[in-house]
Amino acid sequence: MADGFLGRWSRRKLDVKAGEPENSEVVIPAKAGTQGALDPRLRGDDGGGGDAAGGGDGEVKPAPPTLEDTHSLTPESDFKPFMNAGVSPEVKNAAMKKLFTDPHFNVMDGLDTYIDDYSKPDPIPYAMLRQLASAKFLGLFDEEEKQEAKEAARKARDVADNPTSQSVAKSEADADPDLRLQPDDAAPGKDPGRGAQ
Repeated sequence: MADGFLGRWSRRKLDVKAGEPENSEVVIPAKAGTQGALDPRLRGDDGGGGDAAGGGDGEVKPAPPTLEDTHSLTPESDFKPFMNAGVSPEVKNAAMKKLFTDPHFNVMDGLDTYIDDYSKPDPIPYAMLRQLASAKFLGLFDEEEKQEAKEAARKARDVADNPTSQSVAKSEADADPDLRLQPDDAAPGKDPGRGAQ
């Protein structure tokens, strides 16, 4: 653990506190058996000097890919060279755009946020919408409520002016014998008039 990340970090912190110069060179330990297998461009060196591959000092580092190289990409192409550290961001973005034009990546899974048609009206029922406090506050149905109030007042006047509409209530009472009114057999009284004189 002392040789791991936390050990190196602790040593660097202690060195800074002691006033010693900070070692700017960062050493990344290679795993056993992978030293020769790493791509020289990924390692950042020129091929390892005396490797068995024989490149050595004479090997030239390949140039990073350019925008023209992205035009020849297909979904089956190798995109690793376009993601290396020396490649410009424009080339990386162009390569990623080319990769994601593959129909394999454009399949809707139903979990996307904005795939529904939001131009459809809201499924709130009209009667419930009229009862919302925000609809009342905004006055969305004021005109309709005024018309309904006028219609109710007109019907009330019609009922008051037309006594035949009371026969409907009487017929409903006749249907149930418990609700029938008893006949008024009392003698008619005197008209109270305007008061005592």
